[in-house]
Amino acid sequence: MREFAQKLKDEGIVVFEPYLHVAKPEEWNSLSEEQRNFVLLGLTHDHFYKVKMADVVFVFNINGYSGNIVTLEIGYAVACGKPIYALEKDEELARHVMFREIITNPNDLIKKLK
Repeated sequence: MREFAQKLKDEGIVVFEPYLHVAKPEEWNSLSEEQRNFVLLGLTHDHFYKVKMADVVFVFNINGYSGNIVTLEIGYAVACGKPIYALEKDEELARHVMFREIITNPNDLIKKLK
């Protein structure tokens, strides 16, 4: 994913990537349920903001897998009228039908964006 995103950045394309911080289990587990919910809510809102700001959404679904939060983000992107592209056909057909096209390399995505 990093190489894919870097190629886009090298072409002057702004890439909004989700903030991924994997907390140590002991750190995460030391938080109260209320604190964990607050962190997760903030991350969800951050992802929605990035979808809203984007011209297009690209789902980096290696092996056709997308998690629950990506399903929410795809739904939000559809509601915002954003075109959605993906790396691979999604294993879940309800998500897959939302993709405008499968694009397997950054050069093809760059052509679509320019």
